[in-house]
Amino acid sequence: MTQELIDDEIVTELDISHLVIEDDTPVDNFQSEVQQRLLVEPLYSSKALPSPFLAAANVGLFYKLKGEPIVPDVMLSLGVQRADDFSQRRNRSYFVWEFGKVPEVCIEIVSNAEGDELILSPKSRQKGKTAAKKEIYAQIGVRYYVVFDPLQQIQGEDEMNSALLRVWSISPEGYTELTPPSGITTPGESVWLNSVGIGLTLWEGQFEEEIPRLWLRWCDRRGQVISTGAERADRLAERLRAMGIDPDEI
Repeated sequence: MTQELIDDEIVTELDISHLVIEDDTPVDNFQSEVQQRLLVEPLYSSKALPSPFLAAANVGLFYKLKGEPIVPDVMLSLGVQRADDFSQRRNRSYFVWEFGKVPEVCIEIVSNAEGDELILSPKSRQKGKTAAKKEIYAQIGVRYYVVFDPLQQIQGEDEMNSALLRVWSISPEGYTELTPPSGITTPGESVWLNSVGIGLTLWEGQFEEEIPRLWLRWCDRRGQVISTGAERADRLAERLRAMGIDPDEI
């Protein structure tokens, strides 16, 4: 048996029965849940990225066989796609050894001061944790790390430091900040993720309700937001009405 076949056999037979891939832990709050969907759905409905790719929210990212995963609020991985059969445990989470790569982008949406996005919280240190999420993402080679703090929960000098959005890009020395030193603080400001071919911007507006809120959204190189499927449908309906056509009768 060749070494290649031996390696293939080992990878195929990895035992992951000890790994907890679903713990039924609820999302933090309504805003986080809606924000996650706003970052996933437009990528699939808009065709803003070439297929295949995988965008997912609140799914375990397993980067080693032993130990707990890290769970980004949103991740984006290019050149891969989900398997069809979710009855197989190895298809229900993002196992790096199954996909053959780490995601290009991992996004954390801050909902409280205990998330360890940039530094370890006192509670996490008491539990024996040794690395914040930023350190873990850098160690495993995630190209872009994004932290969005819409409610300004972590604003210390070693954290967001008055910014609403900060983005880091991987380098041989670890992460270097891609956003300005002061971060991004104003709706309409954007940052371009060159290796992915898409950007991120702060956007203030109505999404699924009448109350305008501050959101993180994907954008094109000009800073224009990538629309959701519903937004594109609404614009089409408006154009039809302007032409004297009732979209409800089509």
